[in-house]
Amino acid sequence: MFEQTAGSHVVELLKAWNVDHIYGMPGDSINELMEELRKEEQIRFIQIRHEEIGALAASAYSKLTGKIGVCLSIAGPGAVHLQNGLYDAKKDKTPMLAIIGQVSSDLVGTDSFQELKMESLFEEATVYNRRVQKAEQLPDMLNQAIRTAYAESGPAVLIVSDDLFGTKIKRDKALTSPAYAKPNIRAGEDDLQSALKLLQAAKKPVILAGKGAAGGTAQVLAFAEKLKAPLIASFPAKGLIPDDHPHNLGQLGQLGTDPAEQAMKETDLLILAGTAFPYRDYLPDDVPAIQIDVDPKAIGKYYPVLVGLVGELAPAAAWLTANLGDKEDTFLLKYQEKRKEWHDTLQSDMTKETERLQPQHVIAEVQTILERDAVVSLDVGSVTLWAARYLQLTQQQLVVSAWLGTMGCGLPGAIAGKLAYPDKQVVSLLGDGGFSMGMQDYVTAVKYDLPMILVVFNNQKIQLIEHEQEEMGHKATETELANIDFAAFAHACGGEGYTAKTRSELRDVLAKAKVSRKPVVIDAYVEDSAPPS
Repeated sequence: MFEQTAGSHVVELLKAWNVDHIYGMPGDSINELMEELRKEEQIRFIQIRHEEIGALAASAYSKLTGKIGVCLSIAGPGAVHLQNGLYDAKKDKTPMLAIIGQVSSDLVGTDSFQELKMESLFEEATVYNRRVQKAEQLPDMLNQAIRTAYAESGPAVLIVSDDLFGTKIKRDKALTSPAYAKPNIRAGEDDLQSALKLLQAAKKPVILAGKGAAGGTAQVLAFAEKLKAPLIASFPAKGLIPDDHPHNLGQLGQLGTDPAEQAMKETDLLILAGTAFPYRDYLPDDVPAIQIDVDPKAIGKYYPVLVGLVGELAPAAAWLTANLGDKEDTFLLKYQEKRKEWHDTLQSDMTKETERLQPQHVIAEVQTILERDAVVSLDVGSVTLWAARYLQLTQQQLVVSAWLGTMGCGLPGAIAGKLAYPDKQVVSLLGDGGFSMGMQDYVTAVKYDLPMILVVFNNQKIQLIEHEQEEMGHKATETELANIDFAAFAHACGGEGYTAKTRSELRDVLAKAKVSRKPVVIDAYVEDSAPPS
């Protein structure tokens, strides 16, 4: 039998779960755990300036790697700040762990300083949400929290009074293990045969692929090629489905393309491949549908389907490809021609010279310095629409707050990207509104020597909201933003900052940013152009 603190057990288990860094801010209800982390060399503590950034970074890290992202905070205000990142992980179905301090165990329930009833606070935002009552419970509850996060693809919260971390506990044997056995889920033979009949009969099939294509891109592309079907990617799948693939018509919906929208109106069979696309108005009115998803709850959730294939996308797509007969390519050829016309239009937009710098010009110039294996962290706002339309991703990874759609996700996504892949180029595209929501943590990138390129589309307004107000017939209200000199801010923080007001200036500063070994902010003043629709 041996005796050690519960906090030291936590550190050992986190290492066993392959956790190598944690985002957080120390404080009086987490300091016993901080002492254990101080003594540990294999887990890097990333001190953030705002807990929301830490939670969003943990969520982004998980989206990029598939591994659990971890953050921590004190009780009370620190815990409240985590909510946005937790909801982001919940909505985008990615594993995450938040270890949250609580007031001393003998004060819980007395309405002590900074005490909140955090079990209630986090109930909707999590897939696991428990308060540790005794130190002896902590190791096993930590294993359970992480295992549940992986199994249910969402965030877990473990609430621990700080004194419990410092309490010594006796253990002569382990009760649980730090291991998760991922199931291999395969679609049933009968369902595959039913889907095959629909595919053989279809004359105008369209595949709408989502982030379920992760790890199975080759199989999805081979399926589309054998089916002779146009391929549309949900926005979270941008980059997973290469934009330069000849079957890819682009995205669908508000962020979509004309060819994708037209193909959806004409199709006679919809194949939902690894997506539960929620925007019903952009889907066909009434056509047969096949849906492939590893989660049975997603089948038919937003669109009525004739055949549901519950299983991983890659093996299902491979089986269908192997068993499909020859198909005509008339429908595909028609939309490949439309695709070419669309791309010619986009290219014309990007090359057209104007007096003032346009958002699409910024995208075009970024494209020239973007490396093939780069991580692109995209913020939410009108910049999302510009990137969806004009940015071409082939082997790059995109990270974004997709379903929650929270502004301010671009910088934490870039921080997570650089920590996940230190040798890869990291580029973030941000609006001035989104960047200013969490710009204080630019100093975090500087402090930890995380080279990255942050391109701020500066139009001095919350442009997407203004556009929405005007589309509703209202006068734009409270959308103007006081200007910030983002380049000067970057210099003040110890990084590099540049201002670009013309295309040639932008080209010059991007070249400097590409070879810099510091985090670089490019303050790109763009014309107030209406977002693409």
